[in-house]
Amino acid sequence: MKDIHIAITNDDGIESPGLRAAVEAVADLGRITIVAPTDQQTATGRGLTGNKQSRLERFDFPGGNSGVEAYHCPCSPAQVVRHAMFTLFREVKPDILISGINYGENLGNMISCSGTVGAALEASSHGVAALAVSKQTDIASHHNYTSQDWRGAAHYVRMFTNFVLNTELPADVDLLKVDVPEGADEHTGWRMTRLSRSSYYTKNLGNTSIDTRVCDFKTRIQVLEDELENDSDIYALAVEKQVAVTPLSLDFTSRVDLTSLRDSLTS
Repeated sequence: MKDIHIAITNDDGIESPGLRAAVEAVADLGRITIVAPTDQQTATGRGLTGNKQSRLERFDFPGGNSGVEAYHCPCSPAQVVRHAMFTLFREVKPDILISGINYGENLGNMISCSGTVGAALEASSHGVAALAVSKQTDIASHHNYTSQDWRGAAHYVRMFTNFVLNTELPADVDLLKVDVPEGADEHTGWRMTRLSRSSYYTKNLGNTSIDTRVCDFKTRIQVLEDELENDSDIYALAVEKQVAVTPLSLDFTSRVDLTSLRDSLTS
């Protein structure tokens, strides 16, 4: 039987309880290697940022599981994953990379901002199957290690890890984005969704001026049900309270007839 190798990362930092929940969810499925940012890297997208003089450093992961190796690096999640692919995993790539479990859902047209999704995209670009798993939390928890019940999200980490390990994904599916609603358990429904064109997160706008600072805007959630696509990730999680599973592709090309578009641009 093949020795399964599972890599796990996140954008909340190596000490995140969400990361630990992901590890515990799949610890008996194979050999685990954690490659995670040293600290909080929320909303870094797929940016390759951080201390260029840094390297992967061993981390004593709590729990005493002999099947877990852990490394951290003070860089963005995508940079950490990329560096690991060229160093730690240079000879043999992992069978799957799990990014999460993230504090806060990643939905709609702003997922390119997500460090959780960015890390999974980076793994996919190296030919590694990937999951990006996020748990719905209040916004105040997005940058803090608040107490959470991870059992529901952990259930879906395990479910979809098994699915990806045992099923060949279609050619245009490079990763699965899984968003788990607050209060979900193993009986919560899940469905395949499209990425919504709507914004899920927005800003509270008051009286602004050229002197307004970036930090003066407060993030809030905006769900306009009448404007949402019924098959979208936002609708599934925010309206139906279901787990939203969205297949994503590295191919960002617009779904248009390229010849027709060329003709319209040159006519």
